Amino acid sequence: MRKKILVGYCLLACLLCVSCRPKSGSKGSASNGAEISTDTATRITPMYAKGFRVRYTPTCRLLDIQDPQKKGSRSFHYALVARGEKPKDIPEGYTVIETPVRSVICMTSLQLSNFIKLDALKYVVGITSSRHLFNKEMNERLKSGVTQKIGIEGNFDNEVIMGVNPDVIFISPFKRGGYDAIRDVNIPLVPHLGYKEMTPLGQAEWIKFIALFTGLEAEANQKFSAIEKRYNELKKLTSEVKKRPIVFSGELRGGNWYAVGGKSFLAQLFHDAGADYFLKDDSTSGGVTLDFETVYSQAEGADYWRIVNSFNGTFSYNALRAEDPRYADFRAFRNKGVLYCNMREKPFYEIMPTEPEVVLADLIKVFHPSLLKDHTSTYYELLK
Repeated sequence: MRKKILVGYCLLACLLCVSCRPKSGSKGSASNGAEISTDTATRITPMYAKGFRVRYTPTCRLLDIQDPQKKGSRSFHYALVARGEKPKDIPEGYTVIETPVRSVICMTSLQLSNFIKLDALKYVVGITSSRHLFNKEMNERLKSGVTQKIGIEGNFDNEVIMGVNPDVIFISPFKRGGYDAIRDVNIPLVPHLGYKEMTPLGQAEWIKFIALFTGLEAEANQKFSAIEKRYNELKKLTSEVKKRPIVFSGELRGGNWYAVGGKSFLAQLFHDAGADYFLKDDSTSGGVTLDFETVYSQAEGADYWRIVNSFNGTFSYNALRAEDPRYADFRAFRNKGVLYCNMREKPFYEIMPTEPEVVLADLIKVFHPSLLKDHTSTYYELLK
C-alpha cells in the first residue's frame, strides 16, 4: 500500500514539474513534432485589414484570403506549416506551404513595399518591373542578378521564374495578370489583396500577412503598432475641425476621368485628414470612370485637386493647362490648390502603402497647416 502511494506521489510530481512543461510564451510542441508559436507577440491578428484571416491550430496556421470589397467572392486557403513538417490534420481545400519561405516573387510595388518595411528584401528573388524603383538595396540586387525581372503582366518569362525557383509567387488575381501562363510552373500562387483594402491602416496591415510567410511576425506587429499609434494621433487632430475643405482626384486619360469611389482607401484618407472627398456619398469602393462634365459639375468649386503622375520634366500649372485648357476652370486650379506627387521623383507606390501616417501628415499640412506647422512633406505638397 505504501509503495502504491509513493508511486502516485512520484507521478504527480512529474506532471507538475515546471522543467517538463513548455514555458509560458514559448513554442508548444504539437503531437507530430511541428511547433506553432503561442507567444502573443508573434501571433498575427488583423484588426483593420479585411482581406485575410488567420486561425492557429496545434500544427499550422490556416490562412484565408478574400476580396475585402466583395462579400461572398472567391476565397483562397493556405496551411502554413513549419519547414520540414508534414502535418496530417490539414483541412481539405488548403494548399500547404512550408514556412518560413526562402524566396518569393513580387508582382506589384505594393507587395514590395511590405518587404521593404520589414527589412526583408533578401527574400525577393523576382519582380515584374523596376520602373520608378528607388530602393537602393533592391536596385543592387537587380544589378548583381540576385533578383531577376520576370517580365510584365500577360508576358511572364517562365524560364526566369523556374530559374529563381521561389517558394511562393504573390499575385493580384483580380487584375489582368495573365497568371494562367505561370500556373504550370507548380509554384504556389498566393493572392496579395492589400491594394483592395478600403482603409489606410487596413492596407498597411498587410505587412503582417507577409510576416506569416517570412517568420517576421514579432517585427511586423511592432512596426504596425507604431504606424497605428501615430496615424490615430494625427486623425484625432482633425476630429473637431470646423471647416472641411473639398478635394477631388484624378485626371483625364483617353477621354475618361479615372477616380475612386466614396468608400475607398483614398476617400477615407481625405476624411481622416479633415477634408471631404467630392464623391464621399458614392457607395463604390473601387475605381470609377467618369466623363469631364460629370467631374466638373461636382468638383468645379472644390478647394483642392489631388494629382499623382509620372510627368517627365517639371510639372506646373502651365503644364496642367496644356494637357486640357478646361482644367483652368476648376477653382482648385485658379486658387493654386493642386496637391501633387510625381512618381518619377518620389517612391510613392514603393513605400507609401506602409506609411499611411506619413501620407496623412502630408495631407493635414495642406488642408489644416496650423495643426502641423513643423511637418516637412514627404509625398504630397502643393504644386508651385
